[in-house]
Amino acid sequence: MKTLAEFQQAYAAGGDTQEILRRVWETIRDEPDKGIFITKAGWDDILKQLREAPVDGKLFGIPYAVKDNIDVAGMPTTAACPDYSYLPEESATAVKLLQAAGAICFGKTNLDQFATGLVGVRTPYPVPKNAFDEKYLPGGSSCGSAIAVAKELVPFSLGTDTAGSGRVPAAFNELIGLKPTRGFVSTRGVVDACKSLDCISVFANSCADADAVLGVTAKLDCEEAWSRTPPHQWKRFGEGFRFGIPRPKDLQYFGWDDAGKLFEAAKQAFVELGGEAVEVDIQPFLAAARLLYEGPWVAERYVGIKDFLATNPDSVFPVTREIIEKGEFPKASELFEAKYKLAECKRLADREMAGLDFVMLPTVPRNFTLEEVSEEPVKLNSVLGTYTNFMNLLDYSALALPAGRYQQKLPWGVTLFAEPAADRALLELGARYERRIGREVPEISDVNFDAIEIVVCGAHLEGMSLNWQLTERGGRLVSKGRTADCYRMYLIPEGNRLPERPALIRVNEDGVQIAVEVWSLGIKQFGDFVSKIPAPLGVGKVLLADGREKCGFIAEPRATIGARDLSEFGGWAGYLNSIRP
Repeated sequence: MKTLAEFQQAYAAGGDTQEILRRVWETIRDEPDKGIFITKAGWDDILKQLREAPVDGKLFGIPYAVKDNIDVAGMPTTAACPDYSYLPEESATAVKLLQAAGAICFGKTNLDQFATGLVGVRTPYPVPKNAFDEKYLPGGSSCGSAIAVAKELVPFSLGTDTAGSGRVPAAFNELIGLKPTRGFVSTRGVVDACKSLDCISVFANSCADADAVLGVTAKLDCEEAWSRTPPHQWKRFGEGFRFGIPRPKDLQYFGWDDAGKLFEAAKQAFVELGGEAVEVDIQPFLAAARLLYEGPWVAERYVGIKDFLATNPDSVFPVTREIIEKGEFPKASELFEAKYKLAECKRLADREMAGLDFVMLPTVPRNFTLEEVSEEPVKLNSVLGTYTNFMNLLDYSALALPAGRYQQKLPWGVTLFAEPAADRALLELGARYERRIGREVPEISDVNFDAIEIVVCGAHLEGMSLNWQLTERGGRLVSKGRTADCYRMYLIPEGNRLPERPALIRVNEDGVQIAVEVWSLGIKQFGDFVSKIPAPLGVGKVLLADGREKCGFIAEPRATIGARDLSEFGGWAGYLNSIRP
């Protein structure tokens, strides 16, 4: 199963959670590519997580993987450097939020050591294999996290993205790569690369899945100095939108010139979705990108591991050490000079973006073979960051999307970027784009964020006559079950142009369990739905068999007057079956 919806549908249909997760665990255990995971969770650990997971969590029973520079309590954090390894007692904030939502961590994934690189080969562990052609780069630094999703071992994973590490592997493996607005997802519990620029990123097979993960993890962390409060109302794009594209003379593909046709096709897809393409000068963005490694920000990478580097220099991957050691020497004056240059780049970049909803660029110019990168590791790594390195320096939200395959073989992609807090707008538009290019993916709704669950027992059940009132509002079936044994169900007869429908009444004695479903609706959609419920029905608290109380359909006591008692049928479906010829 490759999407969240597939797992959720399997559970809603009564699938055994342990059996489903056991199959995931065995697939990961037996995966022949030994470079994907550095640490795999044991089955006992999976069961422990499952016991502690809230069954009403938004991501209950959803498997995921975590890049091994992000702490997961009880699993070593190595940052792909065995001598650096430590065992954290506390999980990173983002992992805690996923655990609180019921997601199950299946292990820690490989990376370019200390998250320094975009290639995915700077690791002392086996290099993960590109999911489409193992002669080519998997992309880094979040290589293991990307490959785990591309090979459908898990439906989503966490990476990090300082210079493009959450987007380059997405492009190389035909994935969605979400780089949230800097600070919206807490980096507490992440091994620092560049602390002021680091982001936790998300890999998924659809924008809807990335949106669901963002909905759980985008929270203010009062214990993290770099954390920022996500907006209460996220920015949205209208039906008609304007987006920037580079002037043709500014685009470089470094030998993959045919990728220009893929870029043009992606542009056309957004035009067909209602967009207006506007040429922009991308030189201010590219100038900012060069500052990341040519300027004093390398010093920030040095600060992150300077103590370890001083005592264990030979433990650090040679190319990684060569890059990070340069950070010891920049002067404070050079930092201020670079900040002045960055401010000017930001001024010019914002001028180019004025009046636009977003800008679209290639995610990467091209991919390279493992052999090519072994011969020129630094130069070709820099090529991969051509269109990614500036995003966090200039404080943009970004989304990497698949955009076809180069010469019908290797995946290639584009990235949309916009002002801070445009994350969901990009995801919503990205989901429309996915469907436009033929990917079968769900739409995005408010259900992934501020959602309310409601218990239904009658015509709103799946497959029943009024179920459309939930689905047209973006409702999602969460689970099927029964009430506690303290209810009786009565038949409200036809009247006032309304069909027969059941009334659920809580009683003090002689109660039974009644079959129900739990559906999830966005807050706005929930309010609209509830406002149209006719008397004597209403919404109150319904006690479920497992002891939870949720909002749900109830009825006033007057609904029982002269009404037929349907309790013996165990639910509305049982009654309907009894009267069918």
